Amino acid sequence: MLRQQISARIAAPAVSAAALLLAGCGSTISGNPVAAPPGLDSAVSTTSAKPSGKPSPGRPTTTTTPADKGGDTDFQASIGDCVKLGGTTDNASIHKATCGSKDSNYKVVAKARTNSQCPTDVDQAYYETMAGIETGAICLDIDWVVNDCLDLGTKGSGSDPKRIDCSTRGAANGVKVLAIMKNSTSVDECADGDSGYVYDERKIVICVNTL
Repeated sequence: MLRQQISARIAAPAVSAAALLLAGCGSTISGNPVAAPPGLDSAVSTTSAKPSGKPSPGRPTTTTTPADKGGDTDFQASIGDCVKLGGTTDNASIHKATCGSKDSNYKVVAKARTNSQCPTDVDQAYYETMAGIETGAICLDIDWVVNDCLDLGTKGSGSDPKRIDCSTRGAANGVKVLAIMKNSTSVDECADGDSGYVYDERKIVICVNTL
C-alpha cells in the first residue's frame, strides 16, 4: 500500500480566517490546517481487501448531523460545504468555495471539538485554538468530482490539490476521477482506471486514471 501524506501547515497570526481576534477581549483565535497524522491519510491502494460492513456514521450528538461532533470555529462552514485551503507552512488560508469549482480543493466531511476526533482517514483538518487549546476542528477530504481532473501535488511538497484541465500533461500528480464507490475498501472493484484512493474507515474508494 503506497500512502500519500498531505503536508502539514501552521497558520501565522494574521487578521484572516487563519487567525481571528475575539470581539471584546484580547485573546487571539488561531486556525491551523493540519495533515492527518501518519497512517491516517488517504492511500493509493493495490490490495484486494473486501469491504466489511457499512461505514460508521460516527457518534450521534445533539445536532441532526451524525458527523458533527461539536466544536466551535470562527471560520463557519457546514458539512457538505467546500473550501479553498492554501497558504504556506507559516501562513495558511481558508475560504469558502463552490463545490466542484476551480477554487475548491477540499470538502467538509465532519466537524469535531479537536482535530484528533476527525475520522481517521480524512485528508486534512482545519482547527482553531484559543490560549493553545483547540476550540473546534473542520475535517476535510479532497473535493473529488467524477470526470474532473486534479493535480494532487508532490508528496512532501506542501502543495494542495488543485483542479486542472484534463488535457494537462506534466502535472506533478495528475489524475482524472472516474468513479466514487461507497461501501468498498478495494481499488480492485474499480471498473475503470489504473489506481485509486481508499478511505479505509468510511469505506470509500476513489477510482482514478493517472494523467
